Amino acid sequence: MTPTDELVFLPLGGAGEIGMNLNLYGCRGKWLMLDLGVTFADDAAAGLDVLMPDPGFIEERRADLLGIIITHAHEDHLGAVPDLWPRLRCPVYATPFAASVLRRKLGEAGIEGDVPITEVPLGGRLSLPPFELEFVTMTHSIPEPNAVAIRTPFGTVMHTGDWKIDPEPLIGEVTDEAALRRIGGEGVLAMICDSTNVFVEGESGSESDVREELARLIRQRKGMVAVTCFASNLARVESIALAAVAADRHPVLVGRALHRMVGAAKDNGYLLDFPQTVGERDAGWLPRDKVCLICTGSQGEPRAALARLAQGENRDVSLQPGDSVIFSSRVIPGNEKSIGRIQNLLAQRGVEVVTDRDASIHVSGHPARDELVRLYQWVRPTVAVPVHGEYRHLVEHAALARDCQVPTSIVAPNGSLVRLAPGPAQIIDNVPAGRLARDGTRIVPMDGTGLRERRKMLWNGAAVATVVLDGNGHLAVPATLTVHGLDDAPEIVEAHEAAIDAIRTAIHDLSAAEARDDEQVAEAARRAIRRVYKVRFDKKPVTDVHIVRLPAVAA
Repeated sequence: MTPTDELVFLPLGGAGEIGMNLNLYGCRGKWLMLDLGVTFADDAAAGLDVLMPDPGFIEERRADLLGIIITHAHEDHLGAVPDLWPRLRCPVYATPFAASVLRRKLGEAGIEGDVPITEVPLGGRLSLPPFELEFVTMTHSIPEPNAVAIRTPFGTVMHTGDWKIDPEPLIGEVTDEAALRRIGGEGVLAMICDSTNVFVEGESGSESDVREELARLIRQRKGMVAVTCFASNLARVESIALAAVAADRHPVLVGRALHRMVGAAKDNGYLLDFPQTVGERDAGWLPRDKVCLICTGSQGEPRAALARLAQGENRDVSLQPGDSVIFSSRVIPGNEKSIGRIQNLLAQRGVEVVTDRDASIHVSGHPARDELVRLYQWVRPTVAVPVHGEYRHLVEHAALARDCQVPTSIVAPNGSLVRLAPGPAQIIDNVPAGRLARDGTRIVPMDGTGLRERRKMLWNGAAVATVVLDGNGHLAVPATLTVHGLDDAPEIVEAHEAAIDAIRTAIHDLSAAEARDDEQVAEAARRAIRRVYKVRFDKKPVTDVHIVRLPAVAA
């Protein structure tokens, strides 16, 4: 469908989950996209690293897609652009810092010159009829986060992006309360708003408080210190580096994402007084109590810098008993196991682990309940549509909006087509909202055949049989069978022999006509193998059967 005389909102990612945001607005035959992000796969994702929303709905309508607006430079808001832009081929609009980060990512993907990026100044305006856009400076855990006021013939929508209220953000501007109040005074039809911390009472806290606590902690440590945080939280990265220098330590950036973010920041006038750093190779020659590593990998990512250190795989520096690792970050829901695994590895090495349970070393970049209430008081929308949260977050946020006297609250998970105007705001349809995965160099559907087979092999193992038939369709030699993923079971030898016997019996029981059909022979053998392993191990291995036919021998 394409909206004609109406204004619709359609989330395809980031509503009912945290991460991989993709939001669409449709009006008078045209579409506008806000954000195109990724999320990181968990252990159950069968060897995948990155997931992203399926843009199939808008890909079919890309002739009417006016552009992609990037609200800020976090991976869950722009990380999918390098992979999915070739399917959309539309202009991209971002403020300078996000544009710098995106250009670096596009360069790594080899398509920087292909993507038309227009930089919009902070607080700038953009005309993409029938949409008129005003960027509103917010505060978050990264420079230049933006809300976007989207003016249309049917009313104004305030799309908040990720935000918080911090009187001392250390890097970047404070939330532009005056602009939010002004737009609210003009009248706002709907607000599409961040729900991440809707269950957190009070306020999210200030980065300035974290800076003081980090300085205290690093000063007290004796051995080598490593601090991990989100690479994009540049105020936090600067706080760690300053604390290191104050403790007579050399800061060391460990992880490609940190170098990329710090470089983008300096290109845009941030971090110009950032302390001089030491390279990893040189850090290995320094006294341990003179080093402070700043690492990526706070969420337990298996390929990040901290994971390599925890596993002893960094060739230049190593962690030893008496060293400390400080986790200056929160646990993103779903990452508990991967973070716990890294912390266990560190503990096994005799390394002290310090988290936000032990000290005030993290504040969120998202609004707690009191901040949400203040924003509703400033903007005063008629309709609230919570996004950027799991389903329970959306439900709780909708209730909070009603408590703030918002007349209509709509819980609209991914795929919900919401008509905002004219008439009562409501969900009018549902569209497919799937997931894609980066699988090596390919982008594949999460529900595709290949990944389904891989997940089956993860749980059930795999088997490959070779069946050699003579000219009469009889087994010329006993079948061969190789099984993967089940071969450490004590009873495997007996099961293996039973499966080969089952193949022989299954083929013997075929009729002459069936024995001449390779597909029927293979299917009979496949069923026989799976039956044995189901009975003995309650497993159904993914099974392939190869048929080899010997030429008939002349009489």
